[in-house]
Amino acid sequence: QVQLTESGGGMVHPGGSLRLSCAASSHPATVLTMAWFRRAPGMEREFVAAINWNRGTVYYEDSVKGRFTISKDNAKNTLYLLMNSLKPEDTAVYYCAVDYGLGYDAGSWGQGTQVTVSS
Repeated sequence: QVQLTESGGGMVHPGGSLRLSCAASSHPATVLTMAWFRRAPGMEREFVAAINWNRGTVYYEDSVKGRFTISKDNAKNTLYLLMNSLKPEDTAVYYCAVDYGLGYDAGSWGQGTQVTVSS
């Protein structure tokens, strides 16, 4: 497994933007997909977006389509999430995760970064 470190969270007004980063300590040959999840207060963990590491195929939860963009830099072993048009309901702790082919729960997870959208 790799070590994941999220950064870039903070507090913004509704309609604002943030870019989250997830730096991986290495890129194992078995990595399949990297993803962003979030957990809002009182809510269960929710899938946000994912990207196939080799192909670049992307997936988004419906509520963030058109607002969030997931991307990666293979050379830097870094995952990004550009969040535009942020809404109060986007407030959550955002986590990055790696799926090695057996699902995210069996993969690697970061410690999370707080995103707060409030006026």
